Order: sequence, then structure tokens, then C-alpha cells
Amino acid sequence: MTSRRAFLKASVAALGLARWAPALLAKAAQPRTPVDFDVPAGACDCHVHIFGDPERFPFSPGRAYTPEPASLTELRAMHRSLRLERTVVVQPSVYGTDNSCSLEALRQLGPSARGVAVIDEGTPEEALDQMDRLGVRGIRLNLVQAGISDPALARRRFQTAAQRVQARGWHVQIYSPLSIVAAISDLVLASPVPVVFDHFGGAEAAAGLGQPGFGALVNLVGSGRAYVKISGTADLVSTRAPDYPDVAPLARTLVDANPQRILWATNWPHPDSRKNPGRKATDLAPLLPTDDGRILNLLPGWVPDAAIRKAILVDNPARLYGFA
Repeated sequence: MTSRRAFLKASVAALGLARWAPALLAKAAQPRTPVDFDVPAGACDCHVHIFGDPERFPFSPGRAYTPEPASLTELRAMHRSLRLERTVVVQPSVYGTDNSCSLEALRQLGPSARGVAVIDEGTPEEALDQMDRLGVRGIRLNLVQAGISDPALARRRFQTAAQRVQARGWHVQIYSPLSIVAAISDLVLASPVPVVFDHFGGAEAAAGLGQPGFGALVNLVGSGRAYVKISGTADLVSTRAPDYPDVAPLARTLVDANPQRILWATNWPHPDSRKNPGRKATDLAPLLPTDDGRILNLLPGWVPDAAIRKAILVDNPARLYGFA
């Protein structure tokens, strides 16, 4: 087996990023804080990415950023530390509609993993059949990275996606601003497939409970027509490290609305997908050094009831993703 150092050196050469070699030789984030509560058996991390060897899994020319590698070996080590037994591999935007890296991860992870793919109108049904066999259970609309803020366009994209996967029993996962959540809320209420909103539905912790669109998200979760991932706490939702107290009101409000529609996730390996005026898309964007142990330890503060935590960590993902 190729060593990590040899693999990363090859990656540097393949990307033409020799000046980034020291950063590339760093490892993806591992938990630094031990978990301090009982994690129930079968707990699931509902949102991770794998970034593979760029020679084998080339990035999309239209990507918005270039991440460091993040391997299955590192993912497994992270999950052992957090005592998580299941995972959902989500296709990252940097690969576009080429799901090869994510599908290879599903092959290697086996029955303990499920996947969420990215497709377009050119993706054949035969490819979806193969994805289904490997554990894919949904498709993702990453409207943030696509720069889609037009409600009419977002509505069309959502309707097309729901129609495409309806017969398969898959779901549609959406990463969008809260303004889009509000704009498509009527479609979600009438959706023929489950809907999942990423990363607190695009909420910003600093804006509080009254931010436009958050009420629409709460109503959708409360109706049972949508799931929401309480994820991306340190990477996308809040800047108030190390314990992100401004996220707690958002999390508690969503859980109170309907604990049966809440999912938890790390967003490992914490890619820095933010737009940076001084960084080109082809420049290396180092992974963020998030402490997932400390983030997971926030959950009992948000959800004091152990039975509800089990629903969030085990039962809800088992139902949505079809874990036995």
C-alpha cells in the first residue's frame, strides 16, 4: 500500500502545488477532546467527504476551491475516537457530477455507510442503479457553491431533482441560504420525497432566531416534511470558538420543533469552501483544524434527554438512509 507521504507527494506533483508541500503533508483533523457522554450503539455521522488522489479522482475544472486530501483511514480513525459506527458520504462540490471518489469510499466502507450523490440531466439511469447498489440514498443540490440565489431557479432545480429520484425512494438534500428555504417551502411541504437541509439550513448563528427564513425552516421541520442536519457548527454556522454558544438556541429550537427530523454530522474533514478574495479556485485550501470531539460534546447541552439524542444519532438516520 502506498504510504500517506508518498501519496501526498504524488498529489502535490499532480496538482502542480509544490509550494504547498508542507501543508499537504499535514493530516486531516482528528478529535483532540475525548467524548464525555455515552454515545449510543449505531450512532451515525450524517455528513462527511472523502478527497482522494487527484490523479485517480481529478477535481472538476469548475470547482470553487481545491481541498487537501482526506482519506478513509483518517475517517475511520476519527469515527473510532468519537465512537460512531455509521456514516453518510456526501459528494463534495469539487468533483462536480463525477461521483467516483465517493462511490469508491462506499465500496470500501460497506454496509456501515450510505451515500448522497450529485447528478445532472445527463446522468443515466444505469449509473443511478449502480449508485443504489452501493448505498446511495439521495442526491444533493449544493445551491451555495453553485451561486444560486434566484428563487425561481431554485424551485425548478428542486422540482427536477424530486421527480428524478421519486421512483427510487431516495431523498433530496439541499445546501442553500435560508432565503431559498423560505422560497421553496411550499414545494417541500408537497414533496413526494423526503427533503434534508444541510448545516442548520444555512442559518448564521450570529443572526439569532429572528433571522429571515429561520422560521420557515422550523415550520418545515415541525411539519415532518423536512429533516435538518445540525452540522457545520464550527466551519459554517458560528465563529464563537471554542464552544459556539450562539449555536445552542438554533439547535434547541429545531430539536423542539421535531426531534424525529434532526440529524447530526461532523462535516469532516472540514473543507474551507468559503470564498476568499485572495485565493484562486486552483490554490490549495487547507482543511480547517476542527476538534470534532469538542463539537460532539456540545450535543448533550443542546439535547439533555438521552432518548432524544439516540433518536438523532441512531434512529433518524437509520430510517432515512435505510440502515438495518
